[in-house]
Amino acid sequence: MEGMGRKAAAEELMKTEVLQVVEERGRNQECASATQPELLDPQTQHPYAFHVSGPRNVPSINWRDLISSTWKDGKYKRTVIACFIQAVYLLELDRQENRSDETVLAPKWWIPFKYKLVETLIDERDGSIFGAILEWDRAAALADFVLMRPSGAPRAVLVLRGTLLKSPTIRRDIEDDLRFLAWESLKGSVRFSCAFKALKFISDKYGSTNVCIAGHSLGAGFALQVGKALAKEGVFVEAHLFNPPSVSLASSLRNMGEKAGTMWKRVMRSMLPSSSDQTLADDGGEEAKSSVTLGSKQWVPHLYVNNSDYICCYYTDPVGAEVSNSNAAAAADKENAKPPQANVACAAKLFVFSKGKQKFLEAHGLEQWWSDDLELQMAVSNSKLISRQLKSLYSVPPPQQSPSKNRLT
Repeated sequence: MEGMGRKAAAEELMKTEVLQVVEERGRNQECASATQPELLDPQTQHPYAFHVSGPRNVPSINWRDLISSTWKDGKYKRTVIACFIQAVYLLELDRQENRSDETVLAPKWWIPFKYKLVETLIDERDGSIFGAILEWDRAAALADFVLMRPSGAPRAVLVLRGTLLKSPTIRRDIEDDLRFLAWESLKGSVRFSCAFKALKFISDKYGSTNVCIAGHSLGAGFALQVGKALAKEGVFVEAHLFNPPSVSLASSLRNMGEKAGTMWKRVMRSMLPSSSDQTLADDGGEEAKSSVTLGSKQWVPHLYVNNSDYICCYYTDPVGAEVSNSNAAAAADKENAKPPQANVACAAKLFVFSKGKQKFLEAHGLEQWWSDDLELQMAVSNSKLISRQLKSLYSVPPPQQSPSKNRLT
């Protein structure tokens, strides 16, 4: 009997130990299962997720914006519009990777700012998404007690992405890159006509003062030329251009021609009598005399360039005198400040980011424009390149004078 009691006690002790081990393993599995989805969720840890690579310390739109609008802060506006452009890149990536409604990345880049997607711009050549129209989301704003659109917030934004180095769309992107490189013009692209129709539509619908156009890299090139085409019709919309392309074969040839012309005039001045100097001077000023400035209203795009980015750095070449250091410092604090007046009619709000020597991908990237430590300066008010590109907006041929008729006596 005593042996049977010891056996029963040993079995009971063994059962207790087994149950303890099972319970401990169960608790460990519960803890692992609770943390595993967060670790393995590809959307949560994706490098392009808004909370991973998006801006930090961005104020949320709330009822206080009815009193003092956050959109009047140039830094906030630049950050939000850069996020909108990032959303267009992700719209195409979501399409290429066949992401579901639960795993898409793009909406997170416009929802926090109370905007919604109303239309995507499709390249008919390959079906890729190269642009989008975002509108103020009144329903989302009302949910946070924002009863009306804050002052300075656009009713609609047309945003255009740049080159995406992915096989489904890289061919058409590079094709347009080469188009600009060769001719400094994108009007022959199907994307130009599509973007122009979209911008004209929202301008007619909401008014030119309530819309804006923005782009990055190749998209900035399209935005500049589309905005210019609409400005020629007398419709001026706000434009924000990040890392716009400034290098082209046509521009290089034009610069060579200008230098050759300058050298030829110097040679002629040295060979001809001094009395001919006035004739040469008159010929050189003929272009200035053959144009008439159209009023005081200007289309003044916002250009954001990085000195280390060789694609856009040529926009910093001044056409005249640079802005003084005091004016540059003031412009750095006020991104909404108007550019100083100059003799040249063509002007742009040119914001330059200088951070020493940077790698190209960093200097040309979009992420830099919403970083917290970004410091900008309005280096020049009239860039040589932008003045040449916008010159046709403000000049018209001189009025033709009818020949005087001789009276017969």
